[in-house]
Amino acid sequence: MSETGPERLRADCSRCVGLCCVAPAFAASADFAIDKPAGRPCPHLGSDSRCGIHAHLRDRGFPGCTVFDCFGAGQRVTRVTFGGRDWRDDAATARAMFDTFAAVRPLHELLWYLTEALALDPPPDLRAALADALAETDRLAGGDPDTLRTLDVDAHRGRVNPLLSRAGDHARARGGRPGPDRRGAALFGADLRTVNLRRANLRGALLIGADLRGVHLGGADLTGADLRGANLRGADLSASLFVHQSQLDAARGDRHTVLPPGRTRPAHWTALPLTPVPRRRPTAARRRPR
Repeated sequence: MSETGPERLRADCSRCVGLCCVAPAFAASADFAIDKPAGRPCPHLGSDSRCGIHAHLRDRGFPGCTVFDCFGAGQRVTRVTFGGRDWRDDAATARAMFDTFAAVRPLHELLWYLTEALALDPPPDLRAALADALAETDRLAGGDPDTLRTLDVDAHRGRVNPLLSRAGDHARARGGRPGPDRRGAALFGADLRTVNLRRANLRGALLIGADLRGVHLGGADLTGADLRGANLRGADLSASLFVHQSQLDAARGDRHTVLPPGRTRPAHWTALPLTPVPRRRPTAARRRPR
């Protein structure tokens, strides 16, 4: 597999040494059944670098693992940066690989968003800026371990995010007036079934457990929106912007949920009939008092 084609942004666990199962820390919670400190292998990680309970992660209390995506950073760090070496080789290699993975993973996430933004047919000046940002992000992700260990990833993200936001705003305005700006809104468990969210700005919105049954999200920017437990049964996301597979994996849906092109219906989604949605006229989303 080439490390320069579009497939580089898709996780390929067969070409990684289980970095996501070792490098990050996680705490016992609704997402993880146990505590695991950073740098310690998950007890379910096998000697072949594969998860021993992969087919049963949700049943065993690890839904957080099912929605994690390295965006291809794992195989890049393993195969390219470290030339196929394994963190098990020695302590120094392990430390360097974990530090490198911590930097490359968010850079690969940015590469995914930049690639999606370029596909939205932005105006020429923005397209050029996005292409430059993509090239620079890829260059940074290809750095050596010493350089990556000291790289300020947050500063680079801060330079790229305004371009992604502009691309989303331009796409939302295409075909009509942009929808409500609910960027970063706390909508935990909110009933949004009658709220007009077409072409809405939902970047970073906290939609945990929100009821979005039957909602049309055409043109809505869902960059980084937290959809854990959100009810998407019957929702239309076919033209939603920046929807990643992991967001769908974290949500609930059914056979009536319309997905964006290239996304896969999660296996845990039910095939139950859509619960009827009240036939009331959509209203504008209310803002929280500041």
